[in-house]
Amino acid sequence: MFLVLKSIFKPKILNNKIIILLFSFVLFSNVYGQKETTKNLPKFDHRFMHFGFLLGLNSADFVLQRFPPNSLGSDSLFILEPKAATGFNLGIISSMHFGNYFSLRFTPNLAFSSRSLKYRFETFEGPKEFTKDIESTLINFPLNIKYKSVRVNNFSAYIIFGAAYSLDLASNAGHENISTNPNDIIVAIKRDDIMGQIGFGTDFYLEYFKFGIELKMSYGIRDLLDNDGTPFSTPIDRLSSKMFLLSFTFEG
Repeated sequence: MFLVLKSIFKPKILNNKIIILLFSFVLFSNVYGQKETTKNLPKFDHRFMHFGFLLGLNSADFVLQRFPPNSLGSDSLFILEPKAATGFNLGIISSMHFGNYFSLRFTPNLAFSSRSLKYRFETFEGPKEFTKDIESTLINFPLNIKYKSVRVNNFSAYIIFGAAYSLDLASNAGHENISTNPNDIIVAIKRDDIMGQIGFGTDFYLEYFKFGIELKMSYGIRDLLDNDGTPFSTPIDRLSSKMFLLSFTFEG
């Protein structure tokens, strides 16, 4: 199952395949849910609070804005583009109910993610390409509002929105690039980020716990680039985070 999900999570096909998969799953579950059946966990949504955990696959990327192409000494930057990569999340869930439809969710999680920046310089010696990998170990603190539909037998759908503070434990901000070898120069990223979040999901009430599938998009507000004047950071005007997270939730 993990290999199937990982293949689906290739960055280039993430949006289309994940959204089609979830919508198909929701449609099938909703049709099936119309059949009258015994309700599992009938008092689950009447409790003031409940807890759980989540497992997730993420696709981390950058939103990049660059300055107009310019000459960097004898080298000219021809291509600069971000590239996404797949990682995973582990977290806990605490949910506070406000009525039948709204709840406040705090889901701190640990994310292992990776992104890269691809460069191509046109030089007197011909084109030169470089890839700068940026690995992150993030502690995320999301606070979201969840609005769910009416429960149909053992199924309900929901939307979720809110914000998150993110702390990158692998941040290399302040690093001094001493080497003159282009392969040894790193692109430094700041430690702290704030993200807006929106997503949707489905809940399935099983016999002993509630199982959920959720797709959430996070977009960073801050400029993460720690510009130290190297040929790899100078062309970048702004660098902000973007992440898609497919979560599997277990709540009791």
